[in-house]
Amino acid sequence: MEKRKKVVVAGHICIDITPVFPQRETERVEDLLSPGKLIRMEGVDIHTGGCVANTGLAMKLLGVDTELMGKVGQDDLGRLILDGLKAYGAEKGMICSPDADTSYSIVLAIPGLDRIFLHRPGANDTFSCEDLDFHMIGEASLFHFGYPPIMKKMFKEQGEELVKLLKKVKELGVPVSLDMAAVDPDADAAKADWDRILSRALPYVDFFVPSAEELCFMMDRSRYREWEKRAGGKEITQILKPEDVRPLADKALTYGAKAVLIKCGAPGMYYKTASRDTIRGLCERLSLPLSKWADQEGFEAGYLPDRVLSATGAGDSSIAAFLACVVNGTSLEEAVRMAAAEGASCVAAYDALSGLKTLKELRERLEKGWEKRKPETDGNI
Repeated sequence: MEKRKKVVVAGHICIDITPVFPQRETERVEDLLSPGKLIRMEGVDIHTGGCVANTGLAMKLLGVDTELMGKVGQDDLGRLILDGLKAYGAEKGMICSPDADTSYSIVLAIPGLDRIFLHRPGANDTFSCEDLDFHMIGEASLFHFGYPPIMKKMFKEQGEELVKLLKKVKELGVPVSLDMAAVDPDADAAKADWDRILSRALPYVDFFVPSAEELCFMMDRSRYREWEKRAGGKEITQILKPEDVRPLADKALTYGAKAVLIKCGAPGMYYKTASRDTIRGLCERLSLPLSKWADQEGFEAGYLPDRVLSATGAGDSSIAAFLACVVNGTSLEEAVRMAAAEGASCVAAYDALSGLKTLKELRERLEKGWEKRKPETDGNI
């Protein structure tokens, strides 16, 4: 009997606090949020957040044997996170630090606008290689790490700690997946040389799964400013074309990544993979069909959701579906299709898990002809 494949998800974890705004479309933040104004709210949604909780728990719910490794403080918010993880039997790998406070995000999901995050990194800033159980990681089929841009030790000294961590995992023979996070332009992370960090880290990464905005900000700041100018205040993903995203994927592959999946928000996901010779070993390790993973490129359009309450965690859940397909040995086409479908399912809830559908449920809906999004302008992705 084949041994069940285990995945370790490590990195950033926090508590997400999402005030529920009245369901009225708003065009500008200042139309709703202004000094001295009282806004009657509909409620509040409080859930664990960050890559470890969002992607890790989603993978558990999708039937993957998953271990979580994140860091919290010994405070009320830390206990809240641990209690939340216990409900899924997922608290054992957590690190509880007496010297740090627990991270939190206040997520302002205003109808009609992109989300605004008020974030406290807390214990995530002190996360290091020493916090990981490499014996457990060595027994895994896949290691997924998330959000180094909001984990201070991971981007200091040109990403020395991140490179050390990823290299150590690769030396164990374990395939690596890496997700990123948005960089606050006013934070220390924005001063880091992210292009240099990625050039050092990606040789140890097999599956690189950032968002288009995150990756462009890190790899090509001038291109990112041009995107902002073209968007004219709209969400950047609404104005992107395949030729905008392709150079970023090419650069990531040149740096050493084997497969690049770039999240482009509601419009969908762009993907590109390395050559047969480059990706052969990875496919053999994970029992992936080489002909269906090597030299692939395309765009998977997003699916129309039943409703949109919040995009919080939708990207993480889509990556959970993608990685669940990876460890199950599916084709790249199937993995990307499941990722896009899961992302569309999750925006129907305020957190990353309440809208989650099983892969079986997603396949059944796709077979019934789930309608895809159409580009707003010819040539846009």
